[in-house]
Amino acid sequence: MRALLSNEIGGPETLTIGELPDPVAKPGEVVVAIKACAINYPDVLIIEDKYQFKPPRPFAPGGEIAGIVEAVGEGVTDLAPGDRVLGSTGWNGLAEKAAVDRRRLYRLPEGKSFAQGASLLMTYGTSIHALLDRGHLKEGDTLLVLGAAGGIGLSVVELGKAFGARVVAAVSSEEKAAAARAAGADETVIYGRAPFDKDQSKALAEQFKAAVGPDGAQVIYDPVGGDYAEPALRSIGWEGRYLVVGFPAGIPKLPLNLTLLKSCDVCGVFWGAFAARDPKANAAHVEHLFRLWEAGRINPHVSETFAFEDGGKAIAKLAGRGAIGKLVVKVAD
Repeated sequence: MRALLSNEIGGPETLTIGELPDPVAKPGEVVVAIKACAINYPDVLIIEDKYQFKPPRPFAPGGEIAGIVEAVGEGVTDLAPGDRVLGSTGWNGLAEKAAVDRRRLYRLPEGKSFAQGASLLMTYGTSIHALLDRGHLKEGDTLLVLGAAGGIGLSVVELGKAFGARVVAAVSSEEKAAAARAAGADETVIYGRAPFDKDQSKALAEQFKAAVGPDGAQVIYDPVGGDYAEPALRSIGWEGRYLVVGFPAGIPKLPLNLTLLKSCDVCGVFWGAFAARDPKANAAHVEHLFRLWEAGRINPHVSETFAFEDGGKAIAKLAGRGAIGKLVVKVAD
């Protein structure tokens, strides 16, 4: 089968179309003929050997897919060939087929496209776990979202509104601010491009404080990191929760005196490990997401689709932090 392969450590330009053996379903697995694969920041890291997992080469990046069941392994009785599914693979999503653990697959709701199905699980799954399990978001809370126009950022904006929060969306351009407002954000902050000197960092903190209000943000969702983290933390409210989600702008060093002064929590969010450790809780979150999706409270925003051969271009665009919403590679018709 064809796959977009990483044969060497490097950026998206090193990816080439090649061949991998057709997968066979082992006990508890399902072979999925992949129709669409969404691109996420781990795809940028994994081909550079900077991710938590380093699969043996050659492998294909791509951890979030939707497609059609082709075959099921021993013990799988609730899916059959022809069923439409979405799921997470870790990697090898940018390939024509993948063997996937049954526990990592969900039925794609009727009427939803493969592109949208491939765009749901990693972003919204991360965000619902972060907001409810780690951030304990409550109705009426103020939620500050960094990087609010990316795929994961828009998912947080939508979920924050669905859960009754006041949402402040922080973005890097007016175009991205418009996307965040369209997703339901109550207010937006437009920040400059890091790195920041001391004065610029202080000015950004004041922007955040003005936007969240005098009581501060009860929850801060940070999938960006870098020089944006400390100014955001300075805007947190008493006993607030700062959610650490990702680091495309770099791994920050936070002054821990701020956590004492605000009696706040800094909480790590690792959705993949949560889903593996507590699959029942994760499945309940996914069912919750399906209900919100059916009700129109959330709607995965696919801003651009790419041909299979151009999957590297999709990863490069995401790496350049120019994407609004989700980028999806169309693997097959």
